Amino acid sequence: MTQTRPLGFWSATALVVGSMIGSGAFLLPAALAPFGAASLLGWGITLAGAMLLAITFARLAMRWPQTGGPYVFARNAFGELPGFVIAWSYWISIWCATAAIAVAFAGSIGAIFPALTATPLRAAICALGALWLCSGVNLIGLREAGGLQLITTVLKLLPLLLFGLVAMWFVDAKHYTPFNPTTDSLPHVANATVALTLWAMLGLEAATVPAGSTENAQATVPRATVLGALLAGVATILACTAVLGLLPREVLAQSQAPMADAARSLWGPAAGVTLAVVMAISCFGALNGWILLSAQLPLAAARDGLFPASFTKLDKGGTPVVGVIVSSVLASALVAANYSRSLVQVFTFSILLSTAATLLPYVVSSAAWLVRGTGAVSRTLAALALGYSLYAMFGIGTEALAWGAVLILAGFPLYAWMRRRRVAASG
Repeated sequence: MTQTRPLGFWSATALVVGSMIGSGAFLLPAALAPFGAASLLGWGITLAGAMLLAITFARLAMRWPQTGGPYVFARNAFGELPGFVIAWSYWISIWCATAAIAVAFAGSIGAIFPALTATPLRAAICALGALWLCSGVNLIGLREAGGLQLITTVLKLLPLLLFGLVAMWFVDAKHYTPFNPTTDSLPHVANATVALTLWAMLGLEAATVPAGSTENAQATVPRATVLGALLAGVATILACTAVLGLLPREVLAQSQAPMADAARSLWGPAAGVTLAVVMAISCFGALNGWILLSAQLPLAAARDGLFPASFTKLDKGGTPVVGVIVSSVLASALVAANYSRSLVQVFTFSILLSTAATLLPYVVSSAAWLVRGTGAVSRTLAALALGYSLYAMFGIGTEALAWGAVLILAGFPLYAWMRRRRVAASG
């Protein structure tokens, strides 16, 4: 645990809001366009599930206010091996999310300066530049990263709320019809859209991860978790619903910056550029937040001997340097490996992979409170959160789940090696 606790209530809340409002609010209308107004079913289910999870994580943080979030909850409730699996899975989800948000940042920059992302290679370079700039901010210090998170959260939350509230007055009802333009049943559409919309809610647990660096964590983290999830959820759904009613589905599906295009159609080119700037700020702030988390999670696991000890090394600013660098390298590799695809293709693949890897920590964390919590109401809420997590996992799709399973299995050699070292060290 670091000697100072640089994160306060507003920084912790900004970490939740800033991690949740990244690329999802700005790019998801394109991914959801084929489902039309039926995607609102997915949004409704996802917001309800997200608030159940937020309350569950708040309860868990009150009981175990330690650095590590989902990893700590799994380890304390079920033991070492489940703890490692959740640490590994959640860490994968973090650097996959980092890659997706970096790609989304490139898309927002392309809406402002099209030449910078005119080719897949240029777009990849733009994404990697933003990723490593945020990594540099985190390497300066945890307090500086928290300050940047607070600033960028204010700069994106207020414009997003304002856009959603104003744009709803200009929606065209014909864009919401037919309600279900697909040939699939509504339950099938709901499953598919929950898998995508959940991406916009990932990060609701963000404040629980650096709890050891948070002032009065036992009270601060739960309040920041619930308030942050509510603010981010309402702002995102409001804005995405407005965009769906402003542009035809065919246009939305092909857009690399749908919210900026919607603003441009209403108020002209200047409005489109303004929304693109807000999206760039949003993605940059989310990148900063996820990179912060990407170092805190392996730090907690390394302190318990489940990750290599090098992840525990802190610089003078309290930043786990190795965690930042290794996570950023892995995210960069994911971006580089897919640079030949379009931005939307890379974004969609990355968010499904990240969501699949996050759902397991959500399932296990909900189960942890279900078996260790007290009170009938709390345990009922935990059971509902568990049910939602399992439902979302069912809807994520076999390809994403298969990739997630392969990545999780890839961590077992590390677990076996670390366990063998501990046994040897203990004689």
